[in-house]
Amino acid sequence: MKLKTALLGAACAVAFAPAAFAERGADGHVNVLYWQAPSTLNPYLSSGTKDVETASLILEGLAGFNEKGEVVARLAESVPTVENGGVAADLTSITWKLQPGLLWSDGTPVTSADAKFTWEYCTHPEGGCAQAARYEGIAAIETPDDLTVVIKFAAPKPNPYTAFVGGTSPILQAAQFANCLGAAASTCTEQNFGPIGTGPFVVTEFKTNDTVSLAANPNYRDPAKPAFATMTVKGGGDAEAAARAVMETGEFDYAWNTQINPELQAAMAGGGKGMFQNGFGTLVERIEMNMTDPSPSLPEGERSTTMHPHPILSDIRVRTALSKAIDRQILVDVGYGSSGRPTCNLVPAPEMFASDNTGCLTQDMEGAKALLDEAGWVVGADGIREKDGKKLQLLYQTSTNPVRQDFQALIKGWWNEIGVGVELKNIDASVFFGGDAGSPDTFQKFYADVEMYANNFDGTDPEPYLAQYMCDKIPGPANQWQGENINRFCDPAYDALVKEMSATAEMGKRAELAKKMNDMLTKDSMVVVPLVDRGRLSAVSTTLGGVVLNTWDTELWNAQDWFRIK
Repeated sequence: MKLKTALLGAACAVAFAPAAFAERGADGHVNVLYWQAPSTLNPYLSSGTKDVETASLILEGLAGFNEKGEVVARLAESVPTVENGGVAADLTSITWKLQPGLLWSDGTPVTSADAKFTWEYCTHPEGGCAQAARYEGIAAIETPDDLTVVIKFAAPKPNPYTAFVGGTSPILQAAQFANCLGAAASTCTEQNFGPIGTGPFVVTEFKTNDTVSLAANPNYRDPAKPAFATMTVKGGGDAEAAARAVMETGEFDYAWNTQINPELQAAMAGGGKGMFQNGFGTLVERIEMNMTDPSPSLPEGERSTTMHPHPILSDIRVRTALSKAIDRQILVDVGYGSSGRPTCNLVPAPEMFASDNTGCLTQDMEGAKALLDEAGWVVGADGIREKDGKKLQLLYQTSTNPVRQDFQALIKGWWNEIGVGVELKNIDASVFFGGDAGSPDTFQKFYADVEMYANNFDGTDPEPYLAQYMCDKIPGPANQWQGENINRFCDPAYDALVKEMSATAEMGKRAELAKKMNDMLTKDSMVVVPLVDRGRLSAVSTTLGGVVLNTWDTELWNAQDWFRIK
């Protein structure tokens, strides 16, 4: 079936309807805990989930994704399709119509010029945009009137729902960010910490890596929403403490990413003050292999850049050996229980896009040792392999979290067993995922040999997600370390597949291309070593209503519909 046919039959889904409440702000205050504290409220300057999700309370796109993965209108009147004329029959353009009368939170009109500006902001050649893949393939954006946004694609675009759709691609106010283009983007502290938006809440105070204080947006398009007059998004602590704050003490109403082991989940569930919500989507815990040299002996500006290939991990035999030594089922049992599944795929869902790549699921220590032998790494007197006078020693970093530290300890043990020396490092999650170009400890900067984290993609189509591994998306000084290609993988053949998928309408062929790209990144090259297909696990107070877990958009996607259960 062709995607064009699917678009012909697409229908605009209606928004989730919460229980009725009297008026905006009638339910007082709500407390939300994102233990990985937000560092910025501009999602274009961070690919950290905690930044993107918190910002989604303030900034919105033309559309988003509901809990079923369907595209739903937000600032747009409806979702354009081929059937309703919004998507060109040849798939070379999509035309969005803004709802009339939309206002920014400062009371000024929202216009199509804001959307065009946002595209220019993210694609500026002198800047660094953490969400550049969302705008891949756009040739131009036209604004024939204040309410019309016409996106022109360089080639037929079977999946036109990328730019301005989902939490990673919201619209910025052109007037507020006018002086923040290019290299100036990261210097606009006032704008990045207090964006003017169209979402249900506005920022009243932002303490970076700590607390976001919010109030109901007086100009939100639905006069009865949000039910809560104020919201606090608190950061800091750890996943276990976050879960306890909802499930046991009742201090918070919602806790995101309660990444705790199965025993703790079971123990807390009996507290009676909250419940865990769990759902599988596309969130994959993985190890990324640095294809460049992060050595501190290199000059600043050259470390972890394509100027210097990695002296150890450039050999696929080493990368493959590291993957073979891992027992993924043990990781699931220790860290996630029923909320995790072992995986070899970067794209585990939807099912039609998931490769049948299962070769990594069985641990193979002898095979790993044989590969290192073949690569010339000989076990030394201390048990650590050596080659040409150099030790097979790796720095393995991740964010601070008990489950991740358990994983580090287990994987270090397995790697030690095959003769690999391992130094462990964990970094506060607010810093690790913060995207600060001046910090040496961000996951984009990647001043380590291997690093572990998880992320996922908006919606149900992996095209923009896979596009992140194109050669021109590599982080470096030239783009303020905001590139999305974290491991610095670069293969022109891969780039060609991304472009081919972008222009392919037939769903079977799109799935075939996605699987091929997934396999190129995983089993064919081992630059990405998937570990666990993680379910989203968050804690919700029994007094908080309207919450619908969404694994295809941000978890705060319908915060405007939340209410207090009386």
